[in-house]
Amino acid sequence: MPSRDARLELAEVYFEFHPVGQQMRVAAIDGATGTEVVFAAQLGTSQDAMKSLGMAKLQRRLAAKASPENASQSDKPDKRPGILV
Repeated sequence: MPSRDARLELAEVYFEFHPVGQQMRVAAIDGATGTEVVFAAQLGTSQDAMKSLGMAKLQRRLAAKASPENASQSDKPDKRPGILV
């Protein structure tokens, strides 16, 4: 896992905020690579807090892509039969 000091500098990040029931669906998208992370937050959460969490999740995802040994289980291809939706 990358240390907090080794965070990637992201030049352009897009955020999408969509209320869904009592939660806010937040998407953070890296403008350079198109990499996207999505999470849910409570409606009362400040936009700055959601942006901060989105940036941290996006930096972690990009660091995992850059370093395959740090890739999470969900980034590995699924060997089960069927269609991934």
